[in-house]
Amino acid sequence: MKMAKKYSALMLCAAVSLSLAACGPKESSSAKSSSKGSELVVWEDKEKSIGIKDAVAAFEKEHDVKVKVVEKPYAKQIEDLRMDGPAGTGPDVLTMPGDQIGTAVTEGLLKELHVEKNVQSLYTDASIQSQMVDQKLYGLPKAVETTVLFYNKDLISEKELPQTLEEWYDYSKKTADGSKFGFLALFDQIYYAESVMSGYGGYVFGKDKDGSYNPSDIGINNEGAVKGAALIQKFYKDGLFPAGIIGEQGINVLESLFTEGKAAAIISGPWNVEAFSKAGINYGITKLPELENGKNMSAFIGVKSYNVSAFSKNAELAQELAVFLANEKNSKTRYEQTKEVPAVKSLADDPAIMKSEAARAVTEQSRFSELTPNIPEMNEIWTPADSALQTVATGKADPKQALDQAAETARGQIKAKHSGK
Repeated sequence: MKMAKKYSALMLCAAVSLSLAACGPKESSSAKSSSKGSELVVWEDKEKSIGIKDAVAAFEKEHDVKVKVVEKPYAKQIEDLRMDGPAGTGPDVLTMPGDQIGTAVTEGLLKELHVEKNVQSLYTDASIQSQMVDQKLYGLPKAVETTVLFYNKDLISEKELPQTLEEWYDYSKKTADGSKFGFLALFDQIYYAESVMSGYGGYVFGKDKDGSYNPSDIGINNEGAVKGAALIQKFYKDGLFPAGIIGEQGINVLESLFTEGKAAAIISGPWNVEAFSKAGINYGITKLPELENGKNMSAFIGVKSYNVSAFSKNAELAQELAVFLANEKNSKTRYEQTKEVPAVKSLADDPAIMKSEAARAVTEQSRFSELTPNIPEMNEIWTPADSALQTVATGKADPKQALDQAAETARGQIKAKHSGK
C-alpha cells in the first residue's frame, strides 16, 4: 500500500517547519540540500531489519542519502551507545525499550524530538506516553507488546481453558505429575509476577496528580502485592511448577517444556510466536486469565521505539528518518515482516493485523495493563524484587517478609543513586 500523498506532504511540511525553527531564515534554504550525500546509521533489532528494508530504500531515494542498518539486540543498544556515541561510531537512530527512556535521557544519550502534535496523535496514548520525560518527547513508538497466554491445543482445547488463575491452579493440580505440567509462568520475576500482584492492588510506583511516577511511593509490598505473592507461592509449594523454572535458566526450561508438549499453557510474549511455530506446536494465544476478585491479570506494556542519538551529527535528518520509519504505512509493512504489533492507533482494527491471534491477544491484554515505568528509579526495582520472589518461590521466606525487604532495598538504592528526587 502506497503512502497517501496528503500524508507525505504533511510530513514534509513538518520537517521544513522544524528546519526553519532550528536554523533561521538564512540557513533554511540550504537545510535540505545539506543532507545530500550524508550517511545515517540505524541500529535495528536482531532479525528485524527486514521490516524496514523498503522504508529505508524509499528514504534514501527521496533524500539522496545513504542509510546503513546494523542489527543489535534492542535491549542492549543503550549500553553500546554509552561507549560508541562519544567515540563517533554510534548510530543516528536506534531502537530501545520504553522503560529505558528515562535513564537514557538523564544520561544525555537521546535527542529531544520536535514533531507536530498530529504526528504524535498517530500512536496509542500509552505508547506515546512511554516516550515522554518531563513532558518532552524522545522517541516514536514502533511496536507494543504484553505477556499473553499460550496454550497447547493438543493438550487442552479452547473450550476447556480455565478462565481464572485459581482455576488454572486446580487444573494444574490434576495434571502435574513431575514430568508433565498444566500452567507455568516465571513468577519468580517481577516482570511476570506483577500480573498477579497488581491485580490485587500492588504496584511498582504510585503516581502524582499530573500522572508522573512518584519514586518515593513504592507499592511492591503493600497488602495487595503480598496477597498476590501468596497465591504465586502456592504453585511452587504444591509442586505445580518445576524447580527448574526458578532463576536465570528458568525461561529456557519453561519454553522447552512447552515446545516439547509437556506443559498445557505458559505465560510468554509475542516474541515467541515464530519460535513456537517453528517447533511445530499446535498452539493458541489469548489474554491472561482473571483473578478470583474479578479483575483480569495485568501485564507490563512494553514499547519499542525509534530514538535519535544525542551524538548524531545529522540530528534533523535522523528525526525525519525516525518519523518516516514509524509512520502508518511503514508500521504496517513492518508488522507484515516481523509480526510485532504496531503502536499506530488506526492499525488496531486493521483486518490484516487483527486476523493474527497474537495481535488480537496483545491488543486485548493491553486494556488491562500498565506501562513499564520509564523513570531511572525503575532500575532499582528489578533485582531486589526478583530476589524476593525467588525466596518466595523456594519457600525460604514468606511473601510479606520477602517483599518488605525488597521495598526497603529499593528505597535505599533510590536514595543513594537518585538523590534529590
